[in-house]
Order: sequence, then structure tokens, then C-alpha cells
Amino acid sequence: MEDTILVVNCGSSSLKLSLFDHHLSKLASAAAERLNTKDAGARIGGNDEGIALKPDASHEQALEAIVSALQNLELMASRPAAVGHRVVHGGETFHEAVVIDDDVIKAIDDCAELAPLHNPVNLCGIRATRALFPGVQQVAVFDTAFHQTLPERAYLYAVPRSWHRDWGVRRYGFHGTSHAFMAIEAARLLGRTPATTSVISAHLGNGCSITAISEGVSVDTSMGLTPLEGLVMGTRSGDVDPGLFDFLGSKGVDAEEVHQVLNHQSGLLGLSAQTNDMRSLCELADHGHEPSKTAIEVFCFRLARYIGAMMASLARLDALVFTGGIGENSARIRQQTIGHLGLMGFAIGTDLNKNHGSFSDGRIESPDSRFPILVIPTDEELVIAQEASRLAGRPEPADQHS
Repeated sequence: MEDTILVVNCGSSSLKLSLFDHHLSKLASAAAERLNTKDAGARIGGNDEGIALKPDASHEQALEAIVSALQNLELMASRPAAVGHRVVHGGETFHEAVVIDDDVIKAIDDCAELAPLHNPVNLCGIRATRALFPGVQQVAVFDTAFHQTLPERAYLYAVPRSWHRDWGVRRYGFHGTSHAFMAIEAARLLGRTPATTSVISAHLGNGCSITAISEGVSVDTSMGLTPLEGLVMGTRSGDVDPGLFDFLGSKGVDAEEVHQVLNHQSGLLGLSAQTNDMRSLCELADHGHEPSKTAIEVFCFRLARYIGAMMASLARLDALVFTGGIGENSARIRQQTIGHLGLMGFAIGTDLNKNHGSFSDGRIESPDSRFPILVIPTDEELVIAQEASRLAGRPEPADQHS
């Protein structure tokens, strides 16, 4: 346990920790939720007892409490060999994972204006672990890094060039660690190498994005300058007409309020006026709640449109891949989405779709489908652990994706 990798993922009100051994096998996981509220709580995965947190516990306090609990349970030594951090936005500064120093921290902070809901809390985790484990190497792994291979035609907006040159206004893309994992894992399941595999990867959770991966690299993606662009999400609107800001401004709604609503009160929550949880929406829809039915249909239709759009960025398609909490677990969403894609030759196998967990290769297409359709559980923490291990100078095990 002396030679472990700790992975830290700070969300706006949550914290996830994963601990890996030197073979990059997961030893333990833990999570804290509802941080900075009176209902803050934490739990170690597989352990029935929660971890006591003070009301309104911060990310730093939650991290200290979880680390202490892991050490008390003898799941973690006094210090890990390295710590890997998920950082949402690296702007154009970071094209790959980097060892964290004071200059890197400043650069991440400078990118915070591009991801104000994410980078500041990512920095909370970095500063907290640096204080807890002085001298231990810390590594930043960026959501945006995998998408640095986007060609100009995919990342440039049709706005004045000076906006890109002076302010970095361009499409960056997110969920890069998940899509990177899909590029490797889909190739393995298809019996190919990543460099000879082209897939469309749909990461569907509370945040959603879709990426066209050509021969192992990202060539197009749905999220843009910020994680707001693209698909309908849990509380985020996805694509809207930019003229909406002027229209709502004429109604007395200022830009900050529009920003807050589009990020926190829109998407599935806004359409249903009930919840952003897909499981709850499906239950409500089954009981005849029409706004929930509409929310699901808009979600699936927008996703299908984007799948079609991503095909324009590929010369060949070897598989469509579903991942993320919704992508992995909702047979209904997969079937309803594929139902819009018959003209393109996609066809789903109903029984395979419902029971994909019983099949080792994750295939859910019907025999007459033009393309394979896969369901693959994502493992963003493993990707971060691999990068932290690599930059710490430790060799990666050969069976890391087996």
C-alpha cells in the first residue's frame, strides 16, 4: 500500500476519490456529496458506514476526512506514491497531463474563466492534497487534452479570428478521459488496435458529450468553449440560439441569470419541471407524466441528431459506443435513440440491449445493423491513474484494460 496512486475528482458540490495499487487495480473508492450544504455526507464504496462530515463541509474538509477513514481502515498508507487530479479545462495551455507545480496551478486558475464552475473546485482538491501530502508528486489530467487533436474545421467558431487569437475563443471539448478510455476499450472489444479503429463515443450522464474518434484520436466533439454546448444534459440546456441572450435581455433578464438558468435549471430538469435524474424521469413517464416523456424524447432526438453529425467527421465507422451513467444503464434511452437512426442503418437487438451486462463484448446491435453498437462502462479514474503513474516514472502494467 506504500506504492499507491490516489485519484481525486472534485465536482461543484461533490468529491470522488479512488485508490489504485501499483498494478493499477482499484483498491478502494469513496465519495462525498452535497458539500457546502447542511446535508454534506461521505461514504467509502463497499463500506456500510458513512463518514461523518461537519455541516457545510468544504471540499478540503471532506478530502481530509475520507483520507483519514481510508488510513484507519488500512486501505491506504500514510502517503501515496502520486496523486492524479481531474481538471476540467486546460484551455490551449495544456495538451496533455502534466506534473503540478506553482506555474501549473496559476495556469489552471487562469483557465477558470472558461470553466468557472469546475476549475476553482479542481484547484481546491489540488491545494488540499498538496497540504496533506507535501513532497508527493501531483499530476493534472485535463478533460480538454484528448480533444487537442481536433482539426481547425472542428474547433473554430465562425467569429472574428481575433477572438480566438486574443481570448482563446474556440471549441475545446470535455469528458476527454472518458472518450480516451472508449477509444482504447472499444478497439480491444472489436479485436483491433486504437490506431486502426474509428468510433463514435457517447458519454451520457448528468453531463453529456459525444465524440468522433478517428484512428484513436478525437476529430470532432459536441461540447465547445465551455461544457454547456452540445447535447441536452441533466441541468444544462446544450445548444441554444445565441440570440436567446438578446431576446431575454429585452425581457429584463440579465446575462448572469441566463447563464445560471442554462447551466443549472435547464436540460432534463427544465423540460420536465421535475428532476434531472433519468431513472426518475423514466418512472414518471411510465406513469403518464407528459413533460417527462417530452424531456426523454428531446434528449434522445438531440442525441440521434448528433450521432448523425459525427458521422460526417469520419471516413469509416467501426462502432457506436454508449457509456456514462445513462449510456451504460438505460436500455430505454439507447433503444429510443437508435430508433431515430434507421435511415443510417443502425438497428438494435432488443434482448441484447436489455441484457448487455451478460455479454462480455458489450454488443447490442441486431444482426441486420450496418454498424456494431457497444455498451462499455467508462473508467475515467483508471485513465487518470495511468497518467499519474506514467509521469511518476512508474511502468504501466500490460493488462491495464483487460
